[in-house]
Amino acid sequence: MLGRTPSQTVGPFFAIALCREKQSEIVPGGTLRIGGQVFDGAGEPVPDAVVELWQADQGGTRWGRCGTNETGRFEFRTEKPTSVGGEAPAVEVNVLARGLLRHLVTRIYFPDEVAANEADPVLSSLEPPDRETLIAAEEDGGLRFDIYLQGEKQTVFFAL
Repeated sequence: MLGRTPSQTVGPFFAIALCREKQSEIVPGGTLRIGGQVFDGAGEPVPDAVVELWQADQGGTRWGRCGTNETGRFEFRTEKPTSVGGEAPAVEVNVLARGLLRHLVTRIYFPDEVAANEADPVLSSLEPPDRETLIAAEEDGGLRFDIYLQGEKQTVFFAL
């Protein structure tokens, strides 16, 4: 009988393979800045995570990738997506980081879409404070969305 073998993790990521720019343009010339930090279970910044944003709009499906810096920070430039299929406007998020066996999937919802957020089937299925982990906060003319991989403030992640 063969013995068990360990699973492969998705990291660590080496700087030579990462985009380390301060921002990644999903929509060229985009006027909306979405940024934040990735934190581990102890509340410490994760300096070598990769965050991907996906969104659908009239131009099709758009995508961007950004590696976090030494403070766990990432930043994207885009435009706000439109509502799709009766759901509130949202941006899909993939998170890859050392120690994860698979990437994590979550969403960013917009704070100015109160009525649409209340009617959204995903958000309305969540209770506070879980619901709030998916809604970005306004900050300095843009949006802030922090991602907590574990712990008391853990971001809601979706099973695929």
